[in-house]
Amino acid sequence: MGDGPDITSDAPLVLLSGGGGGARLAAGLSQALDERPLFVVTNTGDDFEHCGLTICPDTDSVLYAVSETIDSQRGWGRAEESWSVFEELKNVGGPDWFQLGDKDLALHLSRAAMLAAGQNLAGVAAALGERLGVPPHVAVVPATESPVRTHVVSEHGKMAFQEYFVAHRCTPVLRNVVYEGIGSASPADRLSDALEVVGAAGTDVVLGPSNPFLSLAPILGIPGMQGLLRRAARRVVAVSPIIGGRALKGPAGKIMSELGLEVSSAGWTRWMNEQYPGLVDVWVWDETDQAAAGNLRSESMDVRTTSTVMSDPGRARAFGDWLLGVCSSDY
Repeated sequence: MGDGPDITSDAPLVLLSGGGGGARLAAGLSQALDERPLFVVTNTGDDFEHCGLTICPDTDSVLYAVSETIDSQRGWGRAEESWSVFEELKNVGGPDWFQLGDKDLALHLSRAAMLAAGQNLAGVAAALGERLGVPPHVAVVPATESPVRTHVVSEHGKMAFQEYFVAHRCTPVLRNVVYEGIGSASPADRLSDALEVVGAAGTDVVLGPSNPFLSLAPILGIPGMQGLLRRAARRVVAVSPIIGGRALKGPAGKIMSELGLEVSSAGWTRWMNEQYPGLVDVWVWDETDQAAAGNLRSESMDVRTTSTVMSDPGRARAFGDWLLGVCSSDY
């Protein structure tokens, strides 16, 4: 079984992604790139154990999106899913707060078997991608092999991310986000080995429109990750998840408000720039916020605007094409 594409040729593109918008962008870029290698680095902070299985929500959403097997209506899980096991799980008094469809459960069982046999997360993702029909020029790689787990500190105390996100539907007021285990984590060997081979100024890096606190921070906070990306990148482009003062989906806007941040593309840009100084070269906003871009441009920040709403595969492909133009253009 193969390990996915060789990303050391033809100026590969690296995308950092959570689920949701990041997964949609991964699908759009996979089509826009055609044969150019795409390396999708997925958030592992959401990973957790459930019913004795290792669940990797963001990695699986990307696998489903780029293999065109995702449920496009829900934006997660498998298309044409059935729920027989989940219904019986409820009948026998099992934990039913996290929905597991039959096809999704089959993938989790397959992952459990491969992990038990000694494969690592990256190897499992490559094997699952091949079986699902992920295009051969696309590699989906978890950001780290080390256990990093996102927890939120809310008005109700500290809780695991999935408890906050699924069981409580993000309703508790959030005070802080912590990433347990991140201090001893390191970038996945497959990622670091590939980017070291690429060498200086050899690739393009895109930070997808994923939640900056829950999806990107568990990747960028891994010791050595920012330096690894910056050394390999000729350009780092970040896409805002905030459009017209709100997040299209998910709790990014709610979290920004509760942390005292301005809920806008400008607020997101300033926070990202303070958290990761010197990392991002180009900031991408939706055209809805074009009028506000001038203020940051006057501060010598490179802000580009276009339609970033990926409401269907065609729009995702069009946005992917536009991003490739940004990556390949001269300043």
